[in-house]
Parts: sequence; C-alpha cells; structure tokens
Amino acid sequence: MDPSRADKIKNLIKDQVEMLQRYECVDGGWAYYDFRAGTKLPAGDGTSFCAATGVIALHEAKDVGVEPPARLVDRAIASIRRQQKPDFTYLYDEGFRFNPMHLINRPPGSLGRSQVCNLALRLWGDERITDEVLNTWLDRLFERNLWLDLGRKRPIPHESYFYVAGYFYYYGHYYASRCVELLPDGDRDRHYDQLTQLILPRQEEDGSWWDFPLYNYHQPYGTSFALMTLARCRPAK
Repeated sequence: MDPSRADKIKNLIKDQVEMLQRYECVDGGWAYYDFRAGTKLPAGDGTSFCAATGVIALHEAKDVGVEPPARLVDRAIASIRRQQKPDFTYLYDEGFRFNPMHLINRPPGSLGRSQVCNLALRLWGDERITDEVLNTWLDRLFERNLWLDLGRKRPIPHESYFYVAGYFYYYGHYYASRCVELLPDGDRDRHYDQLTQLILPRQEEDGSWWDFPLYNYHQPYGTSFALMTLARCRPAK
C-alpha cells in the first residue's frame, strides 16, 4: 500500500479510537443509549456485544500498529466478563445482572451474542475460551438457528421469541465465521459448510441480504456481513 494512504488510514483509526474513549460507558464498554442521566460520559448499561465488537476492532487496530489504550480495553473486557454466565451465555446488558435468567439472557437469546463475545475474549488472551467452547457455541448456532431466524426481518426490535432482534442474524453469523478461523482444519471445514448452507439460500432476488428494516441501509449492512462471512467459507485453494 502507498505509505501516504496507509498513514491516512491509521489516522482515521486513531480518530475512531478517540471516539470510543469519548463514548465509553462509565462502567466500561459501550452501549446504544444512555437512558439514565444523559451525562458527558454515558451512564447507560454497557451491552456485552457492543463491548465485544469494540475490543475486536481495537485488536485489529493493534495488528496494524495503532496501539489502543490499555485502560479502554481492560474495562471493556471486564464488562464482558461480568456479563458472562457459566455456560458462556452472555447477558444482553449489565442492567440484567440481577435478572440473569430473563428470556433474553438464556442460550437461545444469546445465539447472536455468544459468538462475538467468545471471539473478543479469545483474541485478548482469555484461556477459558477454548476450542471446545467455540465449537460448542458454533454447534448451538447451527442446531438452534431457528431462534435467530424467527426474528429475521421482523420490524420491531426484540419482538421475537427470547427477545431476539432481527439485526443479530447476519451480525451473529459474521462473528461466528471469525470464531471458525481460530479452529483446527477439520473443525473449520465443517463449520464453514454449515455457514454456507445457512447464508446462501437467504440471498434476496436483487442479490442483497438483509435481516432488519433499519432506515435505508439495511441492505448494505446485511449484504456486507453476508459477503464477509461467505468470503471466509471459500475453499483455501
């Protein structure tokens, strides 16, 4: 890559890291909203999947030479761990810490979150996220996929069973494909085949993929997630 272009990209990444610092929740991690106080530093309950998405991006930044603030990463990881249940189901957000068996926090409700949270912790060195944990949750994703699929394309967030929202469908499968990358060859082939069989048949007649009617960009983001997933499923040759 042209050095000047690479410098511009790194500067953009640094700007995004600064934004993550600015909008970090007071307890660490990130969330959609602050329904509490509307403070400069958001006082809302951090969500497990927002924290996971953020620290995965920060790990990618580190890989290209942009070192993220250790405090930012550590606080986000601590937030994810506080929301982790013994079976590697993850709470929707920290507000559910006193209601961990609410339907949204049970395994079917966590299908779109466990993949990204497991990946985030594994990338940052959590030895509890073993190959067995990744395989278990990938198998659950495929065996119980109907719980996610029932929420796909429903226009109201969390209106489906176990309070699943449609926008978790392609998001969850993309991060599942990232989990597969970390596994041995035999396991990778099996899971990539399963992902391909799930994603390809859901392509729309116009060539796009979408899972939630979100403003006017539901097709671009759904298609992007689907293509990034399928790109990882292609045979190595």
